[in-house]
Amino acid sequence: MQFAYTLIYVADVAASLAFFDRAFGLPARFLHESGAYGEVDTGPGGTRLAFVDHATARDSVQHDYVAADRSDRPLGMEIGFTVGDVQAAFDRAVASGARPLATPLTKPWGQVVAYVRCPDGTLVELCTAMS
Repeated sequence: MQFAYTLIYVADVAASLAFFDRAFGLPARFLHESGAYGEVDTGPGGTRLAFVDHATARDSVQHDYVAADRSDRPLGMEIGFTVGDVQAAFDRAVASGARPLATPLTKPWGQVVAYVRCPDGTLVELCTAMS
């Protein structure tokens, strides 16, 4: 078994791709001509981070689900990005339209961690790498 990708179910794939480029510096790698599926470039050897529209996701899963942007509270899962400067990454994300949830804080083990919520409802952790 190998972890291959994360799919985020969203209302507007192109809007989520544009947001992730502005907020996190992850440019679109691919957008299907239908607009129903797209991926961001996470770098060489990076695990794929992709977005799929709700209609396509529901058709694939064959069940309804809680759409992250429809919930007042974040879903019980997150995606995480390691960065050298958490405060700068947090500020960039918020300036790009993310909702601040937890400002940068140094944890007892030395890692700096912050949380934002994207317009599509995705919960994102921004943190320094653990050595």
